[in-house]
Amino acid sequence: MMNEERSPRFAMVAGEASGDLLAGLLLGGMTTRWPSLRVAGIGGPKMAKHGFDAWWPHEKLAVRGYVEVIRHYREIVGIRDQLAQRLLREKPDVFIGVDAPDFNLDLEARLKASGIKAIHFVSPSVWAWRGKRVEKMHKAVDHVLCLFPFEPAIYEKHGIAATYVGHPLADAIPLPVPRAASRRALGLGEQDIVVALLPGSRRSEIQYIGARLIAAADELSTRRPGMRFVLPVAPGLRPLIEPLVAQHAGAAKIDLLDGRSHEALAACDVTLVASGTATLEAALFKRPMVIAYNMHWLSWQMMKRMKYQPWVGLPNILLREFAVPELLQDDATPAKLADAALAWLDDPVRSAALVQRFDALHRELRRNTAQAATDAIEKILAA
Repeated sequence: MMNEERSPRFAMVAGEASGDLLAGLLLGGMTTRWPSLRVAGIGGPKMAKHGFDAWWPHEKLAVRGYVEVIRHYREIVGIRDQLAQRLLREKPDVFIGVDAPDFNLDLEARLKASGIKAIHFVSPSVWAWRGKRVEKMHKAVDHVLCLFPFEPAIYEKHGIAATYVGHPLADAIPLPVPRAASRRALGLGEQDIVVALLPGSRRSEIQYIGARLIAAADELSTRRPGMRFVLPVAPGLRPLIEPLVAQHAGAAKIDLLDGRSHEALAACDVTLVASGTATLEAALFKRPMVIAYNMHWLSWQMMKRMKYQPWVGLPNILLREFAVPELLQDDATPAKLADAALAWLDDPVRSAALVQRFDALHRELRRNTAQAATDAIEKILAA
């Protein structure tokens, strides 16, 4: 049992912008419960706001797809080995791996074998693909903090302790959408037709998806002159985005925003969004969306053979149907993206029905995640 007079020491790893966002929300609850806690590892600016000491920036792990990972494999493994050695020397009370299962599970197994308690926050999508990861998790973690209500039962079948804590974004995003305030903040008019472009937060996503979404904006602008477009840019990615806008935007007026993705989603009428956490954010802002994704062809061939269900986007997975369109790989053309966006704009009845479904989903995922998660962490500390 941890000495109650000593503040707990945590180590955490969040591997990209979405992990940094989730970890930052979790740390908000942790610092409320343990004001003098110490926490370090790999993370980003959202975590740093809560006193996190980043030994490496989270961008080092922001790689997706098999081919893309191979290119950075040596560096990533080197970072994991150095981190493991440091944590084994310093022995934090608990290690919390935030998503990034390819990096975190091997690290967690090594730490757990040495007596350091390991928690995994954000269940890997074992219900969607790579289900054998459950066997690895049995050896690697003491507890899983699950974001979705159906996940704990999956782990219970395999003898892994798990707690449904809700999704922190469902707590952070308000139930009523602040549309008017967000439009004012972004300089958009009440009557403007606004499309949010969210091509992702990884460099590889910008490479494979960015040009398609920007060209779709040009297509939309040609068909419906006067549309406004906003594109939130993750830190450090402007040098990648700006040349794509110059090359592919054509007549489209695209406002590049430094971050501010939540304002963009609240303000927009429809969003073209890369598959990932941003699709859930769009659902929580009750926005009609078109989900897009494209990656290296070999990565795509490998991934599509391992999936267990027809959906890729989180809103569709949670609703168990194609509630919003998914345009993947060769289907993610500017023309098809524009067609799907206009289909939402031209059908207000369909859009209103989707808003109602997303509102119900928002309420289901709202569980005061910080409180539920820190309750579970405190029990593990006391064990």
